[in-house]
Amino acid sequence: MPTPFSLDLSTELTDRTSTDSPSAPGLVPRAASNARLLIVDDEEGPRESLRLIFKEDYQITVATSAKAALEVLRTERIDVAVLDIRMPGMTGLELLEHVRQIDPTIEVVMLTAFETPEYLRKALRLRACDYLNKPFDVRHMRNVVATAMERRSANREVQENIQRLEEIREEVQQLKVKEESMRTRGEIYASIINDINGPLTIISGLVQIINQRMSQEESVQGEDLEMIKDRMRRVTRQITNCIEISRRYLRLLTPNSHAQGTVWVNQILVDLGDLVRALPDARGHDLQIKPLPRDSMVLLNGTDLIQMLLNLTINALQCTRECHLVEVRGQTLLNPLDMSLFQDSPNERFINREEFQNITPLMAISITDNGPGMAPVVLERIFEPYFTSQPTGKGAGLGLCIVRRLLKEAKGGLHVHSELGRGSVFTLYLPARHTSPEPAKG
Repeated sequence: MPTPFSLDLSTELTDRTSTDSPSAPGLVPRAASNARLLIVDDEEGPRESLRLIFKEDYQITVATSAKAALEVLRTERIDVAVLDIRMPGMTGLELLEHVRQIDPTIEVVMLTAFETPEYLRKALRLRACDYLNKPFDVRHMRNVVATAMERRSANREVQENIQRLEEIREEVQQLKVKEESMRTRGEIYASIINDINGPLTIISGLVQIINQRMSQEESVQGEDLEMIKDRMRRVTRQITNCIEISRRYLRLLTPNSHAQGTVWVNQILVDLGDLVRALPDARGHDLQIKPLPRDSMVLLNGTDLIQMLLNLTINALQCTRECHLVEVRGQTLLNPLDMSLFQDSPNERFINREEFQNITPLMAISITDNGPGMAPVVLERIFEPYFTSQPTGKGAGLGLCIVRRLLKEAKGGLHVHSELGRGSVFTLYLPARHTSPEPAKG
């Protein structure tokens, strides 16, 4: 409904072009900024008066109805909207609800000649930034719109900063992924050197024994020949270990390649003895490796198993320079573990609890030492990459990290118990098969 409207303007109304179509916005002779102001009013007097007031300050778009305003809002960027409340078809308050759905960051000033507490409450609930009455004071109107523009600019800056921060966060995350990938590859390369070093040491020692024996005899026969044959078989086995180690790490570097194997435990224990006894860390200590009374098969690649056992056994041997006992023994478990008995504490940890498949049969292989044991602060960190309690230059801090990674791939578990002055026990729990090998034929 038309309402009386008067406004004292020192400048005549010029360029009074308006339209219902959003594609033909009001003529703006000179805009002082890129800020965009939408004026929505079905009455020509207030609408053109507002356009005249702000035409030198903002880019103006006018609409004579809420429907036309919606088309503008859907197709153009608007910073501040001045909405008349009383309009036919759709009120300014209903239009404000649509504005909040289209772009909740637009600042809105409500304008009406019929102020009621109900209108005011609803406008504030819909986050209108101000509420003015007709006829309005020009200076006050300028201040209100200018304040709304400042709020819009500040909010846009905040949003842009949030977006930039999100982009930076994503870039940092990508860098972390790349860094983690490079760190993992670095660990793998270091692990290759660390793991192949054992078999190569064995091969070197066996070749030296063979060369010494052959250099002392013009011809090799009888026991010497059998000894050389035995050493050559061991050399061949260690060369095979080197090849398997290389293949395993190549699989780690190749995505979607996780072939699972099976291996007899007693043969692995024999190989473990050959590997460890040739290492300097084993000298002067009592290493006892107990075979299973009834051999069992674990559902694991043989090289993975021997690498876990090798790293755990070397760790036990290196716990002190004093002569001490290190014992390796296995046991087939026909009942699942009672996981309530394995609670982490200052003296105990269970590794890979979340992915451990507690399904029988299980193979439990324990590496026990009667060394000095570990302090709780050491036990808490022993599986971290590059952490070592050894003197500088002794140990790379990768052995137990390798064990943890292989254990995760195998869906196994590892329980560690250690007390100062009472030694340590590392027990691997791995998926197994409790059948015995068939006796040799012939």
